Amino acid sequence: MSTNLAGRVLEETQLHEEIGLDDSLKPKRDNERTVGPVAYMFMWIGDGVNLGNMTLGASLIAAGMATLNVFQTFVAAIVAIGIISVIFALNDRFGYRTGIPYVVQLRMSFGIKGSVISSFLRGVPAIVWYGFQSWVGATALNEIVKVLSGGGFDSIPICFVILQGVQIVLSLYGFHAIKWVETLASVVIMLALVYVFGVLLNSHSAAIADVWVNTEGTWGLPFFAFIMVFLGNYAAIFLSAADYSRELKTGISDKKRSMLYFLPIVIAYGFVLTIGAMMAAATGISNPVKAFAIIVDNPYITVAVSAFIVIGAVAVNMVANIVPPAYVISLVTKLKYKASVVVTGLLALCSFPWVLVQDSSAQGLNTFILIYSAFLGPIVAILLVDYYILRRQKVDAMELYRETGNFAGYNPSALLAMAIGAGAAFLLVDIGWITGFVAAGIAYLLLSKYAFRGSSFKKGTIYEKAA
Repeated sequence: MSTNLAGRVLEETQLHEEIGLDDSLKPKRDNERTVGPVAYMFMWIGDGVNLGNMTLGASLIAAGMATLNVFQTFVAAIVAIGIISVIFALNDRFGYRTGIPYVVQLRMSFGIKGSVISSFLRGVPAIVWYGFQSWVGATALNEIVKVLSGGGFDSIPICFVILQGVQIVLSLYGFHAIKWVETLASVVIMLALVYVFGVLLNSHSAAIADVWVNTEGTWGLPFFAFIMVFLGNYAAIFLSAADYSRELKTGISDKKRSMLYFLPIVIAYGFVLTIGAMMAAATGISNPVKAFAIIVDNPYITVAVSAFIVIGAVAVNMVANIVPPAYVISLVTKLKYKASVVVTGLLALCSFPWVLVQDSSAQGLNTFILIYSAFLGPIVAILLVDYYILRRQKVDAMELYRETGNFAGYNPSALLAMAIGAGAAFLLVDIGWITGFVAAGIAYLLLSKYAFRGSSFKKGTIYEKAA
């Protein structure tokens, strides 16, 4: 079992003087963990009921035709959610036991210097997602202001900047703000979506049945590609699972903790995906905000639904797209956490999110997910192989903070395995996540055993004698 640092007094002064990291990157103690199981579940429901997932559902419908029918869609969803939950539960264990964040966990496999490269591969997609969610939220905010002003105001860019400013302020309060934002968002948005679901069934069932339900669909490559898009959508989040589990109160078993992921993801992901596909089938528009305006042809209800969309955009950013890149920026620049949060928000302003989703197609978002997940699949495979197979869950987490310890420098085996995995993923991008995951895991296992003799990264592994 890993050394549990969360419950013991750390050598704070020595740690600070030795590595100069911000306090936010040091292990969480028991009394600093304030998120209980119920709040944790609400956090993942709030993360799941977002416009990005709805847009993925809408991406099934292109040019008035569905790539998959409704049955194939749900089978793909169940397979993907099952894989997501298992990987989440496996990868969150080290962070939960030790209280360390993801950017420090990476040092175990990639080394202190090598972890900078792999942490950027998590941080950059999060910043782009941050910008995308904010742009969708700004589109909804613009609809609200347009209705309330009688058409006198119509500027998504201005709403984008305003909403981004609000999120930056909220994020300065860390997980204290995340808890109440997610609880409010998950309840309010689910109620709004139930209403929209009822409207779709009552007024647009014929179009939905014709375009999505009764279509032939396929069990071929598009079916597996959609599973990969599902996985890619969560790849960045379960990769940095330690950033969330370190906030969860101690004493929760691995089995119970896995259910804290599975249940909310099933509820939120399944429902939101369904509504996204139904709206696209009914309207032919992939942008959920604009599709909402057509489905709900009432200015007052449009204002209410748009308000829920804004809340949803803020909710998912608070969980998935602010904390991980802020930790990366803090690690690389030595900035304080709050300063890193501000930098993250400013970078998201420059991410050009409007390019990812057009009115007629959401393929830009899908392509973006498939490309970055080609790197994230290999990284999570390397972390799991290292922790569970090579080190058998026995890691001195304190050693990860020492600049001159066993994890100093680069681990060439991990970096090469990541490159091999990404290369395999790009050979067939549509199913790149799983091919990259498998290829990187096998490559890392073999490289750790047979290559780079004398490497300090063999110490503490099953291959230590071969060093």
